[in-house]
Amino acid sequence: MSPGMTLFSVQAVLILGTEDGARILAKYYSSPHSTSGSEFPSWPRGRCYQARPKPYKLTTPRPHADTATSSNPYPDLKAQKAFEKGLIEKTAKQTGDIILYDNRIVLYKLESDIMIYVVGSLEENEILLYNTVLAIRDSLHLVFKQSVDKRTIIENYDLVSLAIDEIVDDGVILETDPTIIVQRVSRAPAQDVPIGRIDLSEQGVNNLAQLGKSKLADWLRQGL
Repeated sequence: MSPGMTLFSVQAVLILGTEDGARILAKYYSSPHSTSGSEFPSWPRGRCYQARPKPYKLTTPRPHADTATSSNPYPDLKAQKAFEKGLIEKTAKQTGDIILYDNRIVLYKLESDIMIYVVGSLEENEILLYNTVLAIRDSLHLVFKQSVDKRTIIENYDLVSLAIDEIVDDGVILETDPTIIVQRVSRAPAQDVPIGRIDLSEQGVNNLAQLGKSKLADWLRQGL
């Protein structure tokens, strides 16, 4: 693989409230490698290391030379909240679903009283990011079988977080098919099956074994 090629595509996935801009869910991803072309790894924003004879010494803090493609563009909560506040203000009255903000491509979808965002670098494919935000929206609709709003997400935070992790893992897009995602994150039945209804005869056990084999085969086909 060429050194310039990478599967890292998504810098952040955000779900914000449209009324007050409050954070409901936020996942920021850091690239596993430096994109600045330097022989040194990417250091936190505001600091850089200068090539000198060993030992290397920390120079006077100065702005990062490659903020648009930094591996960690928003390293602390303060920077993240500032980005999110500006983003919700920028998109609150927009009618489209893509903008350029803070030297980044942002795809977003409005659902009831929330806004779903997928953030990528300027070099990223807009169609890929758009399919990702659609996958998040459609998966949540299928999981909840109702309108997706702030209250629903807060009450089912674990399912929402799991669904997003199935779509994007450490900035790498893994899956965009909502039906597959829903099958992976759906909850088990709330009520236990009564023991009296289970057929424990030899034929019943054989039937359960065959059912398990078929389910495993289906699961393997979906994963390939």
